[in-house]
Amino acid sequence: MAGGITFTAVESTKLAPAEIFGKTIAELGSSDPTIVCLSPDLATSTKMGDFLAKYPDRFFNVGIAEQNMIGIAAGMAKAGLKPFASCFSVFASLRALDQLHTDVCYQNVNVKIIATHGGTSFGQAGSTHHAIEDIGVVRTMVNLTVICPADGMETANAVRAAASTPGPFYIRINRGFDNVVYNSSDYGFEVGKAVEMVDGTDITLIACGSCVYQAMQAASILKFDHKLSARVLNMHTIKPIDREAVLKAVRETRKLVTIEDHTIVGGLGSAVAEVIVEGGKACLLRKLGIPDKWSPIGLHEDLLAHHEIDAEGIVKNVLEVMKQDIEKDEDWGDEV
Repeated sequence: MAGGITFTAVESTKLAPAEIFGKTIAELGSSDPTIVCLSPDLATSTKMGDFLAKYPDRFFNVGIAEQNMIGIAAGMAKAGLKPFASCFSVFASLRALDQLHTDVCYQNVNVKIIATHGGTSFGQAGSTHHAIEDIGVVRTMVNLTVICPADGMETANAVRAAASTPGPFYIRINRGFDNVVYNSSDYGFEVGKAVEMVDGTDITLIACGSCVYQAMQAASILKFDHKLSARVLNMHTIKPIDREAVLKAVRETRKLVTIEDHTIVGGLGSAVAEVIVEGGKACLLRKLGIPDKWSPIGLHEDLLAHHEIDAEGIVKNVLEVMKQDIEKDEDWGDEV
């Protein structure tokens, strides 16, 4: 990768996104002495060991106290440092919400939060560790940029963007070994700009995180088994969302499905719906994710299938959406 990151595209298939974050931040630390890392006694789980080994005087274990970690990070940022604070998504967004709100976002300080174990990726740990509400919570925070990378390469790009962009970031990654979406980091990553993974004209699939790979697989099945052309957008940035890409999909396909490892209340689907309503053009939208209930406990791949956000579940829902009518006439003249 550019910039001296010491792993290759081939090696990345063997690394979890959190491990790639750890290697990326360690390399960035060599050229930026203001970067510091904080952990609530989770350095092993959040893969910050490389940074700790290289820069022990710039690593701070605050103990099992996520609220305190965010407050300390805010103070460090006020002093001119660039803190990367990492813990499980559910704790970064819910347990430390007051500190995120008041200490970080209200003051608009340069804190970067790496929220690991996102969605149901730590599914076997149970409901206390399922981060199924975090996007809906943090995207309401003023000044906060929210990114949900699709894989390890995109995680590296998101971390690099956060390091070079002033202001608070919330980067949500999974616990385990996500399927590889990108074989190179040079695909044009830009904060706030969706990436079109597959071109299509019949329907648009908008996904984030681990669901991007599932959406791409679904598009392939739809093409070869059902003769349907499905566009796939990787909406890695939830806030600020790429309004242009969403509205273009509405105009050109008029049928959209959002896919996320998150509750369908307040997350990616809701963000897309807001854009659609403000755009004033009629379309069909189906939101796939965790319904408004607690998720069962289980392995990540089983939970993706249970909630119909794996490839087969997406195909099933797309076929249902394709049978629906939008309106009897195609005259949009009576619309805003």
